[in-house]
Amino acid sequence: MLAAHYAGNRTMTVEEAEPTPPGPGEVQIAVAYTGICGTDLHILNGHMDARVNTPAVIGHEMSGTVAALGDGVEGWSLDDPVTVMPLAWDGTCPACLAGNAHICQNLDFVGIDSPGALQSRWNVDAALLVPLPATLPLRHAALVEPTAVAVHDVRRAELEPGHKAVVIGGGPIGVLIASVARSFGGEVIVIELDPVRREQAADLGFIALDPRDDTVAAVEEWTGGAGADVVFEVSGAAAAVLGAVDYAKVRGTLVVVAIHPEPRPVNLQRVFWRELRLLGARVYQRDDFDTAVALLDSGEIPADALITRTVPLADVQSAFDALTAGAAMKILIDVQAGQEHS
Repeated sequence: MLAAHYAGNRTMTVEEAEPTPPGPGEVQIAVAYTGICGTDLHILNGHMDARVNTPAVIGHEMSGTVAALGDGVEGWSLDDPVTVMPLAWDGTCPACLAGNAHICQNLDFVGIDSPGALQSRWNVDAALLVPLPATLPLRHAALVEPTAVAVHDVRRAELEPGHKAVVIGGGPIGVLIASVARSFGGEVIVIELDPVRREQAADLGFIALDPRDDTVAAVEEWTGGAGADVVFEVSGAAAAVLGAVDYAKVRGTLVVVAIHPEPRPVNLQRVFWRELRLLGARVYQRDDFDTAVALLDSGEIPADALITRTVPLADVQSAFDALTAGAAMKILIDVQAGQEHS
């Protein structure tokens, strides 16, 4: 089988590897598609070298089918379509005991802290599997994990029907948040610097604004002078964090979604003056995955519009290079392409 490794120094390598049978309680997945996300780019750029041991098989946005069952695994059959909720928690830390296992203080994020899905055969704990409906194409199902991120973000914001939301950043997660917010009954503005992404957001029916224009005035006009109920900061840019609170209404909510590799200035005077809520939103819970599957299966998530192209595993470096250059929205790796087994 083939496996892709992060080798350090902004380099991905692809090598032959010998598959190992699944252990007790594990399922072996024939990985169909693996998506590359912003976290993977952080890994490639060395921002997580203190956490990721090289060479490392990364990747956690995926879809596939059950290829083999380890001892003691029940409830699954060969060829079942599946995805993986890539979180393994210890169940004993204060966060877990408080009911927040998804952000366990000793969390194993599979595909970062342990081997991930950029390999044609992947052994995972059966407890991590999420079933997929037969009606959902595996290509679209590779978006379940990032859609679950968006579902969690929108739920964390407590967005309700009729709420007005501003999404700062029109990349894949920004568009997914906008799409989920709309499916939950919200009205959405997307603020995006890149003209191609801004046009894509507009084509999907969102109001799309250029941050170089007076976007605060535009939001004020859109909300009748009140400000947005919810603001999602998805861009990761320092200027966006500083200005995000200017869009929010009195007692509005700012949700920080982007990964910021260093501390950012925040306008706490505005937070104080308007009694704003400032929330972090990280990963997801199991019901977020279930909702994500349903949204993709129903077509409420514009999967085809988000997927720029699909490349074989052997060309994984080119996919990372294209995403680093900002030349794509979402690139999927066809993990089985060019390999002997199906």
